[in-house]
Amino acid sequence: MTDPISFSSASPRFALPLLFAGQSQKETTVNEALLAADFLMHPAVEAVVATPPTAPGNGQCWLVGSSPTGAFSGQSDRIAAWSEGGWRFIAPREGMRAYDVTAAAYRHYAGGSWHLIAAPAGPSGGSVIDSQARSAIAAILAALRSTGALS
Repeated sequence: MTDPISFSSASPRFALPLLFAGQSQKETTVNEALLAADFLMHPAVEAVVATPPTAPGNGQCWLVGSSPTGAFSGQSDRIAAWSEGGWRFIAPREGMRAYDVTAAAYRHYAGGSWHLIAAPAGPSGGSVIDSQARSAIAAILAALRSTGALS
């Protein structure tokens, strides 16, 4: 006799809940998955904090910093998202980016932690000033900042 097919209860990347045939209250599972997908579609976080905000707005997200307290305990480096149902914690994946509103820059998840993507410094120094090269480099940096690629 062949082995029955087994299905996971969650998606492999972000652990979004999956439905089962004959499952009751499917709307709960579907709504949880939609909430997580909503938070992950364009991850924008308010800031990096270790303590939960006192009055979060529906849909707001934060990155949980080191040594978290209160409702954030044990959730270091996760995305903490607030909804009507309370806090949702989403584990980041290697290579993930999130826009940090307070820092006005992107953060990149690599090597088990979030890193601020900082813009390189503009040209300076040297004994001969090449104004055309400096202008070109400054224009490139400005274009990268305006697209959000650099802070």
